[in-house]
Amino acid sequence: MGRNIREYEVFKLSHQMTLKIYNATKSFPADERYGLTSQLRRAAYSIPMNLVEGGARSSQAEFRRFVEIARGSCAEVDYQLDLCYDLRYISENIYDELKSNNTSIGKMLNKLMKKINTSQ
Repeated sequence: MGRNIREYEVFKLSHQMTLKIYNATKSFPADERYGLTSQLRRAAYSIPMNLVEGGARSSQAEFRRFVEIARGSCAEVDYQLDLCYDLRYISENIYDELKSNNTSIGKMLNKLMKKINTSQ
């Protein structure tokens, strides 16, 4: 198998954020179960899942593609958190914590992408 992605800080932080998002979305309105709740959860877990899948690939090009997908999911989470906060589904404290985590993840993904691009 390829890289040990589970040792990367970006994986650890994105996994922890996914757990926090699952917890935060438990109290969302029932009519959001197949809407925003599902979308936010899927976007959140897409980040670590794509890192794991990309890390298992043999080529740098494939790894880069999965990191790019994770970056896209990170952007989705960013907007979805804004929407959740504006709809008053999450408190300001939860919003601030999750936004901070997501911003850190985005920066880590960008740094990882630069590292991948310079190693080719």
